[in-house]
Amino acid sequence: MTCVSEQSLVQQLPAVPFYCPVPPARHPSAEVLNDRTVHWMLGQHLDTEEHQRKRLALCDFGGLAASTMPYGPLDTLTVVSKFYAVLFSLDDGVCDETGATPELLAQETSRIMRAMEAPTARSTGDSPHTAALRGLRLELERLASPRQLRRLTDAMRVYTSGLVWEASWRRDPKLPSLDDYVTLWMRAIGMSPFTALIEVAGGFSVPDEDLEDPRVRALTEMVWTLVSWDNDLYSRNKELERAGDDLNLIDVLCQELGCDPHHALIRAVAMRDRVMVLFDRLATQVAKDADDDLRRYVEGLGQFIRGHLDWAADCPRYAVASAPRVAPGGWWKQRPADDSAEPLPIPTISWWWDQLDTAR
Repeated sequence: MTCVSEQSLVQQLPAVPFYCPVPPARHPSAEVLNDRTVHWMLGQHLDTEEHQRKRLALCDFGGLAASTMPYGPLDTLTVVSKFYAVLFSLDDGVCDETGATPELLAQETSRIMRAMEAPTARSTGDSPHTAALRGLRLELERLASPRQLRRLTDAMRVYTSGLVWEASWRRDPKLPSLDDYVTLWMRAIGMSPFTALIEVAGGFSVPDEDLEDPRVRALTEMVWTLVSWDNDLYSRNKELERAGDDLNLIDVLCQELGCDPHHALIRAVAMRDRVMVLFDRLATQVAKDADDDLRRYVEGLGQFIRGHLDWAADCPRYAVASAPRVAPGGWWKQRPADDSAEPLPIPTISWWWDQLDTAR
């Protein structure tokens, strides 16, 4: 039984409902998908501690893949689900809860990137996480085009660079500024590889010029950010209890605004709702002019936001016995706390609002 400190109890915040106008969807083979993933994960020996293996086995990675990409065929979703398992294990076992240094992570992530770039060049020095990702990259050879594999490799580089930056902040007694934190967390949350896999799971391919359209880049970054902020909102109590972790949007806002956590929570919810509203408006505009492949990608981005929340609502990974519970039926709300069309005063993301055609 975990002993929760009095200080941790004081810092815990009430659960909040989420605004997300995207309707839910789920692949019908979620349970089969999860069984496959757990069986494979345990065979990879990613974690040496038995309690961590059991904790990961309860994470329902199959359900996460089934909710975020419900349109994919089972074989492709199995690879996506395995990716989830490896990156969650890497996050827990190497990054967050072991005090990894930036130097250690720079070495590990460099080996991971080499495995993604040249998966057939096997190394005797592969860690279990690197070896597992090398195998998944090889599996994708039969499912993805060379262009899609390049995009995934580039996306993994975004993610791994974020992990090293995150480790440097975890060694610092201070918290980052809000602007730095938003930039850091959209990378280190690990979303970039999964948005790169949307078109692989969907069986379509978006031209480079469409993905480089500033409106589409903004939508993609919004998904990375919404998932990272949503994760902060529902996982903060768990992080405080397990790791004493205050590298979180709430605590960064406390520092930035000079306020207590309850006021920071109100501000954080308003921020994520304003981004959710912008995503909905801009996605609607982009979809009107898009061809079928780009439209499916934009729809896949929206489904990812919703699917991630649907999974988190029931995932035991984030359950904290001592924390306030969501009221029955209270996970969702019908209206945003903030629907303003004004940019948030965060320089790294304020350009997103410039992409919206307000004349429409």
